Order: sequence, then structure tokens, then C-alpha cells
Amino acid sequence: MKIGVIGAGRLGLTFALLCEKAGYSVVVSDKREDYVNNLNLGICNTNEPLIQKMLFEVHEFSATTSNIEIIQSCDIIFTFVATPSTTDGSYDTSAVFEVANDFYEASRLEIPVFGKKFIVGCTTNPGDVEQIQKKLDMFSIQVAYNPEFIAQGEIVRGLEESDIVLIGTEYQELANDLIGIYGKIQTTPVNAHIMSFKSAEITKIGINCFLTTKISYANMMGDILTKSNLSNEIDLVLNAIGGDTRVGKKYMKYGFGFGGPCLPRDNRALGHYAKELGMELNLPLTVDEFNNEHASFLKNLFIKQNPDKSIPFVMNYVTYKRGTDILEESQQFKLCLDLLEEGYYLNVIEIDAVTKQLSDLSEQYNGRLKFYKPGTTPEGFVINLQ
Repeated sequence: MKIGVIGAGRLGLTFALLCEKAGYSVVVSDKREDYVNNLNLGICNTNEPLIQKMLFEVHEFSATTSNIEIIQSCDIIFTFVATPSTTDGSYDTSAVFEVANDFYEASRLEIPVFGKKFIVGCTTNPGDVEQIQKKLDMFSIQVAYNPEFIAQGEIVRGLEESDIVLIGTEYQELANDLIGIYGKIQTTPVNAHIMSFKSAEITKIGINCFLTTKISYANMMGDILTKSNLSNEIDLVLNAIGGDTRVGKKYMKYGFGFGGPCLPRDNRALGHYAKELGMELNLPLTVDEFNNEHASFLKNLFIKQNPDKSIPFVMNYVTYKRGTDILEESQQFKLCLDLLEEGYYLNVIEIDAVTKQLSDLSEQYNGRLKFYKPGTTPEGFVINLQ
């Protein structure tokens, strides 16, 4: 079986390299010509752990800018193209449908497409993959929805140790193929859940929506304890709550609110889909609102703890997660900007990739923002949260 991956970003490339490591011949495609050329040279400029090492060790791996080449040469084709959020909270899945249209283009070029297998690995709106299956029925192409549950900065480990493998498809044969692939990728037993397209799409955003709720609950309890002058017992309380098996300890920590490229978007997407069904569900909206209120709570708390603006704040990182270079919906970065707007000095410990992204910011705030390399200990009031 030859595997193709269309969309070789962080997730797509990691998945492809793990498939190659598992013994499959793999071809990836991406629109960025320089990026593709570097991949073929064994080069990838990324902060994601293990990727460069895995790329050095490949034997049956190549990259191209042509999706048609992928369709022509591969038996099973995965896509991990970007599906950005729209203003209403839904996902713009036009890039996924464009990939589906590539099968039509390949057929027009007299490239055999009948019997191919197509896997959508990016987040979609409920109902999207069912439409894609109907589009490709004329070619007898089997389609599945198979999203990943990973965290930036640990994608390799996330794929190797997935808690679940979620599969939405009409074809048991295709589900078995996917289970076989994950059986070779994962270092833990495969826990597969097979269902319809739409149920799988709802499950994907539903899981992340539950996580945002749990994170917000833990932060709500921490805020309550802080206002009760019991901040020194926050961990004790949350450990007790999480110790109940009905609750569980994962994500039961006090710290910054949820952020990054996945959780906030899925939370809003579930609320949007419910609204499309004519349902007025307040939970996703309330969780989103509390997440913003919690950010304001933390800003006011730290200002109260350090009222002297001549004493700089020290932040261990400003990305949404330590060690990544992603600032998208980062409450840490928002706090950094809020404190700068209040007139404070900030000493931030960050990796070079983030420092480069924010090189103009220090000048904008008249040098009140300074960056330090990991391992250093700048002076100031240390903000020490998860």
C-alpha cells in the first residue's frame, strides 16, 4: 500500500513520516515549492520535536507540489489541508473540497481514480465529508473522516499514543485499513471508534468542546479560591476534585485559559452547528465568555500583586503552550500585551523562533519588552502559571 498525504504542514508531515517509519512508501504534497524542495533534501525548519531526525532517516519518502501526482501514484490518500474558522464560528472547508475536485481533474487527464481511498484528516463541519463522499461516488472512491487529537509541540507522541482513533465512514473495509495503519504507527493499543460521517464530525468538535469546559471549570474554581484568600490550596482542591474518577485529573489544573489553533475554534464550531439546528445552546458560548473573563481576572490579579510599574514582570513564555511558536489565541500573549498597555516592563523567556516573530514589538513599546533565552533568569516579578 502506497500512502499519499496532501497538505504537509505540521500534522500532515508528522503523520506521513510516521507512516514511512512504519514501513509504508509515502508521498506528500504541498503548495510551497521551496518547502517541498527542502523536504526532498531532508530539511525541515520546525520547532516540532523529532521531525528533523525522522526526516533524516527516511527511505521511502518524497514530496511534490502536485496533488494529481499523489492521486496517480497512491492507493490511499489523506488530506490535512487548512480549514480556517469563519466569523460565524464554522470552518472554511473549501480547501478540502478543492482536493476532492482534484480527483475529477485526474480523471479528466485519464489517470485511473476508480477504487481509490480518500481520508479527510482535518477538522470539518458536520455534513461536509458526507457531501464529499457523494461527489466521489461516481468513481467508487471510499471516503472516511479521520481527524487527529494532538497538541502542538508533541505531535509525534500524540499520534503514537492516541487515546482514540475516530473513523467516520460507510465502508468497513476502509475502517479496517485505517486500523491497520494506526496499528503500525501507534506504540499503544488502537482504540478505534467507527461511526457515520456526521457523527464523527460532531464527536471531534464535541471532545474538544468538553475539554474547554473542563479547563474553564478548573480555572473558575481557582479564581474562587483566590478571591477567598486560599490560593495556596488551589492544587489541593483541584487534585481532590480530579481524584473522583467521574471527573478525572487530566486538564484539572489552574492556569491560563485555553488557546491555540484547536480548542477555541472547535468550541465555537459546536455552538455554531447547534444554532444551525435551531438550538440555543449556551454552554459553548458561556465557556468562551468565561475564558475571556478569566484572562481579565489574571491581569487584574497580577497588577494587584505587583503595583510598582518599575518592577518588570517575568513571563516564562507567551505562546499558547511552552516550547511552541504559536501565538494564536494565546492568553499568555494577551496578558503580555495587556501589561505593556498598562505601562509595565516585561522580561520574557522564549525560544528564538518566537523572539523573531515579535522583533518589532519591543521597539513599539519603547524597549519595555525584553526577550531572554530559555535557561536564563531575568529579574522581576515572576508570573508562574501552567
